Amino acid sequence: MAKTYREINEKIASGKAVVVDAEEIIDIVKDEGLEAAAKRVDVVTTATFGCMCSSGAFLNFGHAAPPIRMSEIMLNKVPCMGGLAAVDTYIGATSESEDRGWEYGGAHVICDLIDGKSVLLEARSPGTDCYPTKEIKTYIRLDDINEAYLYNPRNAYQNYAAATNSSDRRLYTYMGILQPRYGNVTYATSGQLSPLMNDPKMRTIGMGTKIFLAGAQGYVTWYGTQFNSAKPASANGIPIGGGRTIAVAGDMRAMSTDFIRPGVLEKYGVSMFVGIGIPIPVLDVEMLKCLAVEDKDIWTVLEDYSDRSGADATIRKVNYAELKSGSIMVNDRMVRTSPTTSLMKSKEIAQILKEWISSGEFTLTEPVMSFPENHALKSLKIRKVK
Repeated sequence: MAKTYREINEKIASGKAVVVDAEEIIDIVKDEGLEAAAKRVDVVTTATFGCMCSSGAFLNFGHAAPPIRMSEIMLNKVPCMGGLAAVDTYIGATSESEDRGWEYGGAHVICDLIDGKSVLLEARSPGTDCYPTKEIKTYIRLDDINEAYLYNPRNAYQNYAAATNSSDRRLYTYMGILQPRYGNVTYATSGQLSPLMNDPKMRTIGMGTKIFLAGAQGYVTWYGTQFNSAKPASANGIPIGGGRTIAVAGDMRAMSTDFIRPGVLEKYGVSMFVGIGIPIPVLDVEMLKCLAVEDKDIWTVLEDYSDRSGADATIRKVNYAELKSGSIMVNDRMVRTSPTTSLMKSKEIAQILKEWISSGEFTLTEPVMSFPENHALKSLKIRKVK
């Protein structure tokens, strides 16, 4: 039994497609078996809502009269990238403001624009014959500018190490605050609901895959930075920590801050919570077998973040059923756990995507290009500079 994208999309168009989320499919497979469930179910929705630092937006402000070639750009005192073109910029989510530091940054600017708020634009230029204006200071809104699209180079990590801290001092990290002497454990990803956990070899996720992105329809544009498809995997194909990533893009004007929000990590910096949902077609029994994966069978490693020397800081392996239980055993004592990903919001996104597909608003796209296998992650080599 095998299905094609065309067959599934025809069922979506006719209102006959059977769509469930990645948690619901687990019980369906247990009740009906793989063969029967693969025949009946057409699409499984997956989702995650967590801190994704490698995010940002491309903006085009339009030309003033007389025009300017912007070389130094700030939005609400947050530095943006110059050097793209006269009035183009890229604002990174983690870029921090010059007046408020790590309490306000690029993620806030992006969300302020999505919410229709006014944002202060300041730009400078050395001036040229064709771009004579040297300075601009004005307020802009999303409706005032031309293109505004989210472009995130690395989102939806396939798996990620959990974090703890053996030192005697509190650590302020991108995994949240880690209390001293193994005081807590934090972890990322939504486990059995997470997109790349459910398609570990990315059979259905590639360039051109249509997704839920921050409340709108978006697309996978390339494999993400730090993409690692050469990492050793468990028997179910899921790597133990790290793994694959995706780059994504979508129109900011269609987005909602219900599903994209700035994150402030105390004494670390700014990040951005991004909501991503990916529909996975049930092409065959093997695909469904991947989709029925459970938290208890998804493993990651627990790392000691007090040692960032590059040495192996692994304390133990742990599965997501343990992590989601609220506490795990670390060195013979129970330590509380908490997610940096919102599991409730992830479930909400999976349900919304399910409704979009069931109502015929959202069809599936077959990738135009698959992403590389055995693509290893490199570390930066430090060489002497004369």
